[in-house]
Amino acid sequence: MVSVEAKKKTDHMMTAIFVGGAGFAVILLVAFIAYVIFEGFSGMNTEMLSFSPNGLGNMFFNTLYLVFLALIASTITGIPAGIFLAEYAKKGRITHWVRMAVETLASLPSIVVGLFGYLVFIVMTGSQWNLFAGSLAVSILTLPLVTSVTEDALRNLPDSYRNGSLGLGASHWQTIWRVLLPACLPRIMTGLIMAAGRGFGEAAALMFTAGMSTDIDWANWDITSSSCALNPFRPGETLALHIWALRTEALHPDAGQMAATSSAILMVLVVSFSLAARYLGYRLDKKMGGNK
Repeated sequence: MVSVEAKKKTDHMMTAIFVGGAGFAVILLVAFIAYVIFEGFSGMNTEMLSFSPNGLGNMFFNTLYLVFLALIASTITGIPAGIFLAEYAKKGRITHWVRMAVETLASLPSIVVGLFGYLVFIVMTGSQWNLFAGSLAVSILTLPLVTSVTEDALRNLPDSYRNGSLGLGASHWQTIWRVLLPACLPRIMTGLIMAAGRGFGEAAALMFTAGMSTDIDWANWDITSSSCALNPFRPGETLALHIWALRTEALHPDAGQMAATSSAILMVLVVSFSLAARYLGYRLDKKMGGNK
């Protein structure tokens, strides 16, 4: 028999190991963020933040615009897929293959998705590199996350939500649309923001689809023009792609500092979206629970 004192020592030791592991992860993250932001912003000048050909403003806009387009595509496909798996799919061969497809998509290397996007969205359509093709490639990478988050959110709701709505005479679809989805909104929004964080840092999939050039005329708002900022069918280099280009093939004398500044901006974007996801989920949970 193990004594009570030995059990307490083992419990304290394991608690210390777990706390130490969690603390190390937090310290590592804080140190990494601080280092990237300090290195990026310490040598930054105002010209780097401009929307001129030598600045990072155009790449910053391309990154936000591409992620916005990718989230639309992920929402249109991922949320219905999650609803199907949680509410309509029955155990069987079809459901098994659908789940396997989602799991396989989640493990695909981004470079493979980029090559697929190049062949399907560029070569087969006879088009040039463009932001829309890049957003579709990124949506393939984020689709499993949005689908899984939606399915888990629906499955984790108490049965009283469904039973109460159906007992009042609502149809299955009305229950999903007016009761279940609003109740799951905080988790779904969190999943979408997490998917946006994945899109911000993506480079390999965009190398073959979005292109490595940017030509924006901010005085031109004709959306059919190749130089209009809002034209989704124009090439657009993102911050992640710009960092890769600066560190591999750039001849600019300030290439190193521009890459560091781009990394810092990208880091701030990812951290901001992560914090926004937490805050939004917290606020929506309070609102859905009847608290202000």
